[in-house]
Amino acid sequence: MKRIKVLIVDDSAAARDGLNSILSPHTDIEIIGKAVDGQDAITKVNDLHPDIILMDTRMPVMGGVEATRRIKECFPEIKILMLTVHTSYIEEAIAAGADGYLRKDCPRDELLQTMRALSARPGTQNDYIMPR
Repeated sequence: MKRIKVLIVDDSAAARDGLNSILSPHTDIEIIGKAVDGQDAITKVNDLHPDIILMDTRMPVMGGVEATRRIKECFPEIKILMLTVHTSYIEEAIAAGADGYLRKDCPRDELLQTMRALSARPGTQNDYIMPR
């Protein structure tokens, strides 16, 4: 079974560590890196080549929407799931190329199902996934 390579991008260490503890027990998911802001994410994407990026929206240095735009310009095949408490950025995230959006307080199963659905998509198919 191919493992889903994940990069977690959030300025909150607690959020990064929490996502790591939620995802690490799943054998089909591999956390390959963590980034503290959008600029850090861009640097790490070039080295790590994740399948999915879990991206916060509001971060210092560079926010998630701008980082999404820049990453998608170079790596359109990477799936980016916006994972945030700030729902006001949904339209901007879609326009930037995000593949999905979930609130940080979503159930664990919903996060896992969404990640697996994104990973199963071929190429650069962009049917935006939103919470139910």
